[in-house]
Amino acid sequence: MEITIDIDDPVPLFAQLIEQIKKAVLSDKIGPGDALPSIRQLANDLELNSKTVAKAYRLLERDSVIQTKGYRGTFIHPDAKSNSTVDLNEWVMTKLNEMITTFRESGVTDSEIRIAFGNAMNNRGN
Repeated sequence: MEITIDIDDPVPLFAQLIEQIKKAVLSDKIGPGDALPSIRQLANDLELNSKTVAKAYRLLERDSVIQTKGYRGTFIHPDAKSNSTVDLNEWVMTKLNEMITTFRESGVTDSEIRIAFGNAMNNRGN
């Protein structure tokens, strides 16, 4: 699997990394149980900050595309192929857009929506 990062691309570096790993899984270039480089190694290879790679790995692990097995390393998750087609950011945006449309149709102002959203994010909406 070859990963190339374009620093001039408007897509964040961690998102480019996630996208390329998911594409490699979907195209069978890597499969369940295959090892991935360590965060430090991949960061060095791609000349990225290790925090960028760590963020990508964290999100891929959250989505069950990869799994970390402690000191043994990071591997492709057994269900990676089916999980690589899920885009949580797209899902969140779809749900938020649906709710915002519903609120606006009910007469709620954008200001009220922003305030309520901020309160909900701060757990004060109860």
